[in-house]
Amino acid sequence: MEQLIFNEEMSYANAPIGYSTIGTGWAGPTIIVYGTDEQKKKHLSAITNAETMWCQGFSEPNAGSDLAALQTRAVKDGDDYVINGQKIWTSGAHYADWMILIARTDFEAPKHKGISYFLVDMKTPGVSTRPLIDMMNNHGFNEVYFEDARVPKDCLLGEENRGWYISTTTLDFERSSIGGAVGARKMLEELVAYTRDTKYNGHRLADEVRVRTRLAEAGIEAEMGRLLSYRVAAMQARGLVPNYESSIAKLFNTDMQLRMAKSGMEIMGLYGQLEHRSKWVPLKGRFERQYLWQTGLAVGGGTTEIQKNIIAMRGLGMPRG
Repeated sequence: MEQLIFNEEMSYANAPIGYSTIGTGWAGPTIIVYGTDEQKKKHLSAITNAETMWCQGFSEPNAGSDLAALQTRAVKDGDDYVINGQKIWTSGAHYADWMILIARTDFEAPKHKGISYFLVDMKTPGVSTRPLIDMMNNHGFNEVYFEDARVPKDCLLGEENRGWYISTTTLDFERSSIGGAVGARKMLEELVAYTRDTKYNGHRLADEVRVRTRLAEAGIEAEMGRLLSYRVAAMQARGLVPNYESSIAKLFNTDMQLRMAKSGMEIMGLYGQLEHRSKWVPLKGRFERQYLWQTGLAVGGGTTEIQKNIIAMRGLGMPRG
């Protein structure tokens, strides 16, 4: 299949940057850009019909921002690849039917050149998961272990040893932050409604100048985040693979949602800091939970520092530091 305007001669090959990723790992866009007709037929309808759930096997204990330092191995053996190694921070692995996985297939090549990209059935013998509980006592993340897990060769996505370039495309799609922009708008609408309905010192919270100012600032930021995500979506609709544009959207929306969650808690006062199970907490504790969750998203999908490097080098043409 023709790989839409993406090739090694573009910026990825000449300035490879690693990423830390704990994103949702939806494999749809990558399959569309790189998959064979058989892979598309097998997976795309199941994805769009919500019949299958995917997770993303990228980060490892010693390969986060420097993702190309990964050590999970895939050794070809007849019609299979035998995979051994470990992934970490894998969101939803305990629910997932399939995983998008990158593993090293050429152990002599430079680290960005010897990586391949696989579609792995999570029911494969030798694949196991272990929960990682976060500071909110949620089980969202996992460690995933591969012990002589045999993956058929038709589960290789793209060319062998060129998986790095596919993985960067995956991350560029992930960083569109469209879901974050939509979520921020929903949070803003709920917060505005709360201030209209809640009394403070004999009048509505919405009548407080400090509250109106905070809401106006949040409204401007939510609209900016939406437009940045639309820019990425418009590029995808034209068959382009966004790069620094996605990093701008991801960086802005991540920080914006954190500021909005903080603003919500401050507007609600001490009630806004109550645990979500408390009967006294406003809006079911959405803003308190969002604030705790959002701090981790500054790392998920690529750290803030990584995004700034991409924007500086690929967006502004600045040299590598």
